[in-house]
Amino acid sequence: MARAVSTPRKLAFTAIGWSIGLLIFFPILWTAITSFKTEGEAIASPPSFLFFHWTLENYAEVQSRSDYLKHFINSVVISFGSTGLGLLIAIPAAWAMAFSPTKRTKDVLMWMLSTKMMPPVGVLVPIYLLFRDTGLLDKLTGLVIVMTLINLPIMVWMLYTYFRDIPGEILEAARMDGATLAKEIVYVLTPMAIPGIASTVLLNVILSWNEAFWTLNLTAAGAAPLTAFIASYSSPEGLFWAKLSAASTLAVAPILVLGWFSQRQLVRGLTFGAVK
Repeated sequence: MARAVSTPRKLAFTAIGWSIGLLIFFPILWTAITSFKTEGEAIASPPSFLFFHWTLENYAEVQSRSDYLKHFINSVVISFGSTGLGLLIAIPAAWAMAFSPTKRTKDVLMWMLSTKMMPPVGVLVPIYLLFRDTGLLDKLTGLVIVMTLINLPIMVWMLYTYFRDIPGEILEAARMDGATLAKEIVYVLTPMAIPGIASTVLLNVILSWNEAFWTLNLTAAGAAPLTAFIASYSSPEGLFWAKLSAASTLAVAPILVLGWFSQRQLVRGLTFGAVK
């Protein structure tokens, strides 16, 4: 009887899961399909899902009009550069909060998280003026710094949660064997926390790759990533939906592929502790 009850429940949860997954994935699928339409078919009503004239002219025009490779390289540099810089700051910070906590540690963590609730437009003007005066406008270095700062609270929180599950006795044993603080972090803590660090890296890369507000306001042409590449297809004359869809597909395809191949590691790092 228990098995008979559990089977319909399992099927129901499976159906709900597939429904939510398809609902989330449909806009991406529709964008990809629209990228193969002509401009007339892209705005036709009612829209056609499969039966239309398939064409690659949008991708050809996107490639001829914009330097996709340059924008792609900029996105890679910004995403992975900010992730690497963030790890150099987040790992020691999370180590200190996890293994040497004070009565203010939770307050600091909550304060860090609260900075993510502030509207970015509220600090746009001072940051823009600061970047202008320091020569960081439209520079990859400036965007790496900004992406590091806006994602640092999440990185610290994730690593802190993961480090907290590591027994402190292991680190104490390393100290008794003569390990310095740097060796303790590099040779003892980091190898044990690889799943948590990997999931933190993947999430930060995705967040940096998809960031549009700061990239559109702090770049012009030299350091523009793929988010600016997409925005360039919005003009005063209107939106060219087919070309915009082609640009969007080219922009999201790399991060979708990365997420697909690393989904198991990402879920494992986000849902499990350090000690299995």
